[in-house]
Amino acid sequence: MEVLQKALSDRGLTVSTLPEKGRCLVSTRDFSPGDVILSEESYVSVPNKTSVDTRCDGCFTSSNLKKCSACQVVWYCGSTCQKSDWKLHRLECQALSKLDKDKIKNLTPSVRLMVKLYLRRKLQCEKIIPTTATDNYNLVEALVSHMSEIDEKQLVLYAQMANLVNLILQWPEVNIKEIAENFSKLACNAHTICDSELRPLGTGLYPIISIINHSCFPNSVLVFEGKLAVIRAVQHIPKHTEVFISYIETAGSTMTRQKTLKEQYFFTCTCPRCIKMGQYDDIQESATLEGYICKRDGCNGFLLRDSDDRGFICQQCGLVRDKEEIKKIVSEVKSMSDKASELLSSGYNMEAGAMYKLIEKLQLKLCHPFSINLMRTRETLLKILMDAQDWKEVEAYCRLTIPVYQRVYPGFHPLLGLQYYTCGKLEWLLGDTGDAIKSLTKAVDILRITHGTNTPFMKDLLSKLEETCAEASYNLSSKDD
Repeated sequence: MEVLQKALSDRGLTVSTLPEKGRCLVSTRDFSPGDVILSEESYVSVPNKTSVDTRCDGCFTSSNLKKCSACQVVWYCGSTCQKSDWKLHRLECQALSKLDKDKIKNLTPSVRLMVKLYLRRKLQCEKIIPTTATDNYNLVEALVSHMSEIDEKQLVLYAQMANLVNLILQWPEVNIKEIAENFSKLACNAHTICDSELRPLGTGLYPIISIINHSCFPNSVLVFEGKLAVIRAVQHIPKHTEVFISYIETAGSTMTRQKTLKEQYFFTCTCPRCIKMGQYDDIQESATLEGYICKRDGCNGFLLRDSDDRGFICQQCGLVRDKEEIKKIVSEVKSMSDKASELLSSGYNMEAGAMYKLIEKLQLKLCHPFSINLMRTRETLLKILMDAQDWKEVEAYCRLTIPVYQRVYPGFHPLLGLQYYTCGKLEWLLGDTGDAIKSLTKAVDILRITHGTNTPFMKDLLSKLEETCAEASYNLSSKDD
């Protein structure tokens, strides 16, 4: 711990322990929005495994891949990644090569991550892979597992996964109970590795970043540069302030967020947003994001259940909306959503798009314009229309989502910045350079804080803004001539 504290002190950080929440990361100097607070390479990581998307184990790219000829499981994009991963993969390859085809099919990313965890521990014990203050298995051991809070069904699953890991490793000294506990640690502490546009690529374990606690109104954000995890400040963080990130999707009511955190991370959040639960402002926000809209034309009020539980009363105009009518529309939306999802997963994008538009119509009758469910439907339609390259309609849906993003996310949230970027690119593509400049500028203002300015992604964004400004200037000068 002392060695870790020394390494962190050089970065303006310290680990403290609080009675109500355990370890936490605290600043020992001021951080400004956009400052890098901490960066960490993964202790172990694995790419996602899908039927259509294979990735390099070294860098997670999906280009120019070749399968390892020995184990027939792991892919690499070239000799550089293969060589850098060889110390670890040499042992993994030997173990995987002994598995039969059925066992290979059951080889999930979580199981591979656990196998790699034990192999890396072994290699560090044997000093084949060096240890440092910020890269050692002791940091993994210090992570909380919450084993006592896990239900029996999950414990059985962890035991089955631990048995598979034991079968792969075939080490007599391996403790199955310890492996099961480590699976519980991964569930609470591993992070989804995403690209710059927050598309998931894989999973990694970052033991120091796992010390950082959650807030639904965080003062920092976690992004990835390749597999390097980077924590950047999104607010001014004064000296002696705890650093927070968000563990979950924060768009939603306090009750929804609390439920997710309790089920997945086993704690009750007491952040500035969550302590307002039950207060009038929180009830109004929850009813707006996840409730129903008033039927009266021109009324934008939110609804609450009446005392007899027979309907919902508009808190603005007093009109009562019948409970049975709402139940009927909710049931229709659920039935149609199931069908649309099935169509989409089967590759019937056009038919799924038509179904989602019908769902959108029903939700417009049922939900507030700032409804999370309506926003999700429009996000799905946006993706379907993008695949169809219907750019005009994509732009329309992108613009519809932005006011909701502004409402449900803080000002410096990467999802808001990325939505502005998407909108700006569409506006530029459709020849609306004036609006494109506005959207791209807003994207830059947010994403330079969350992503920095030196990544290829940000350089592309800045270049696109510069190109759009030059085009607008040229068009203006042409008109003057």
